[in-house]
Amino acid sequence: MGQPVTDLTPVNADGDMLVIAHRGASGERPEHTLASYERAIDEGADYIEPDLVVTKDLVLVARHENDISETTDVADHPEFADRRRTKDVEGDLINGWFAEDFTLAELQTLRAKERMPALRPANARFDGLYQVPTFADIIALKRAKEAETGRKIGIYPELKHPTWLLQETGIDTVDLLVRQLKKEGLDGADADVFVQVFDVTPLQRLDKMIDTPLILLIRPEGGPFDEPGMTWASMMTPSGLAEVATYADGIGPWMGHVLNDVGTATDLVRDAHAAGLKVHPWTVRKENVFLPPSLRSDASQDGVGDIRGLVKRLKDAGVDGYFTDDPGLVRGK
Repeated sequence: MGQPVTDLTPVNADGDMLVIAHRGASGERPEHTLASYERAIDEGADYIEPDLVVTKDLVLVARHENDISETTDVADHPEFADRRRTKDVEGDLINGWFAEDFTLAELQTLRAKERMPALRPANARFDGLYQVPTFADIIALKRAKEAETGRKIGIYPELKHPTWLLQETGIDTVDLLVRQLKKEGLDGADADVFVQVFDVTPLQRLDKMIDTPLILLIRPEGGPFDEPGMTWASMMTPSGLAEVATYADGIGPWMGHVLNDVGTATDLVRDAHAAGLKVHPWTVRKENVFLPPSLRSDASQDGVGDIRGLVKRLKDAGVDGYFTDDPGLVRGK
């Protein structure tokens, strides 16, 4: 069994807000590639965040969604043309190719590509260079970079659609994740690991299985897929947050839940802290289209706005960390 690194500089030793590299340095490299994660580490990210889906032969791999159409070149592989499917994923009808219909060996014949090439054309120059990494690959990279840099590097996996996958395929990604974390010695409270999910029941299960901190992700609207009687709005009230605190250690809310339309703080951080919960909102991005109007550089969508101004507002709001596509910009590297 692998063992946690214990003799290195701790994650976030300076006490600032955690910088969580959203799918790696995805503002500079195609997301969820080893190149993106390594870039983020080199730029000083405290944590790297892989979204985890699963293969037909039960291997956890990093993709934004189980639909791999937008992030790989699968459409260019005629041998997989008959794998195209239409699936109802948590109420969204999606036509594409899905990770759970491929073995790992088949997935690794594909190559990653930029998901938003119109917005990030510079990233597209890396299309075709990188394989789909496994979760084990990412952990190995983390450990290699720890040895190289002399500092701890946290890992912040998200299980994508665990309830839906269990219902539709019988694959239990909660169990697969726990097995992997235990195998790697990353299941303890001091392992510099957060596990995040949008569903409630998987977090409640994880709370009984591992000691790593758990984060309930919160979308802009609606409620958890596995709890149709709940709404995010009700879960973000003081009483709702107190209930979340019985099985999670923090929340990962949409940015708009933390900062209102004019960029001032809502009550969410205060209320979450009162319940004993950490707050890690998503996502800090440099492009104007993702920034509040007052922080945009001009009217273009892809122009670089005042990303550090957004970070300052989050700091003023009292958040404990934040997800970003651009760790180098927020770290000043």
